[in-house]
Amino acid sequence: MFGVWCFFCGCSSPCTQRFDRPFAFQRDTFSYPNDLVWEYQFDDVAGKTSHRTKEPPPDYTHHCFVVARSARQFFQHARFDPSQPVSDDRSYRELIRRVVGRDPMRCTSDDKRIVIPGYANLRGFSIAKETLLKEECGGAWRSYFQRGHWRIMVPFTRGNQQREAERLLASLHRNRPPVVHLTRVPQLTINHAILIFDAKATQNEIQFIAYDPFDPSNPATLTFDLATRTFRFPRNPYFIGGKVNVYEVYRSWSR
Repeated sequence: MFGVWCFFCGCSSPCTQRFDRPFAFQRDTFSYPNDLVWEYQFDDVAGKTSHRTKEPPPDYTHHCFVVARSARQFFQHARFDPSQPVSDDRSYRELIRRVVGRDPMRCTSDDKRIVIPGYANLRGFSIAKETLLKEECGGAWRSYFQRGHWRIMVPFTRGNQQREAERLLASLHRNRPPVVHLTRVPQLTINHAILIFDAKATQNEIQFIAYDPFDPSNPATLTFDLATRTFRFPRNPYFIGGKVNVYEVYRSWSR
């Protein structure tokens, strides 16, 4: 990771604040997905996407920003202690509220983290307490009314996207997993949030490894092409694949 960060270190602003460990996919993510309302069909010739309503309708959708943000808040503000006995749902509900009520911009020292008793990590906790977490982490409206969304009104330039890639690498160097918004505005082909937790550099590109709330089983990859200074996201069940514009949310005053 340090070598990847050094690739852009001349352009990034260094920060002495580091989280005590990197984000780990198998322990720091939720076990359940943020599901899709629609089933998508892709026309590669025309480059168009169509959809139809899923049947039966899923019960947890439109929460991608909520899930990505909450994963980061648990990473920064909670500490799991499996040596303590399992508590009751009322107590866990209050603990969840306290975690997601903390500022996603700030980190918490280990002695001030909120202790989640009876479980080793968020993945195990979310298997046991899925309903509680879905109810307390926030409603779907938070994915739409997120004050950082003003950014989509400003044109995305190639220079801007290069600077965004540099900032993402600098955050990863501090073990700070950034949450980013993927958009094609004015096109509506993608409007999604993922959490980036690692990066790998080659001669031609940087591969940002991410937690996609849609798929808790495997990491996703967001690629930044160095020559064109363009982010690309691969095809998946909700996106035909191709160029996306990227900006970080829950960062500074833009969150």
